[in-house]
Amino acid sequence: MAKEFIFRGKTLEELRQLDTREFAKYLKSRQRRAVLRQFDKIEKFVIRCEKEQNKGKQIRTHLRDLVIIPRMVDLTINVYNGKSFLPIKILPEMLGHRLGEFSVTRLKVQHGAAGIGATRSSAALSVK
Repeated sequence: MAKEFIFRGKTLEELRQLDTREFAKYLKSRQRRAVLRQFDKIEKFVIRCEKEQNKGKQIRTHLRDLVIIPRMVDLTINVYNGKSFLPIKILPEMLGHRLGEFSVTRLKVQHGAAGIGATRSSAALSVK
């Protein structure tokens, strides 16, 4: 039996029935402030997501600062990371986090070999 998801004492179904402003009361202060200030932006985005999902289109966005709300759970959203769109499946554990937290912008550095003149042994080599 799978464990039921609980967020601040509420199940996911109870959270989905709440208005976005009501859900904001269950968030920490930083996220609550962001949700209340961006209320219109979040509502427009969720409506757009629902329309595009019904049409079978991919949801693509540059809005990395949006706080994830319960109505977004189970959606796959392609979030821009500065170079490409990375698909992110929204899980219940992501509630209250921002979209950009799951779309990494900086990759791990992969160093190549040293260039000519970078080491003492290669300093005397000819450039040809």
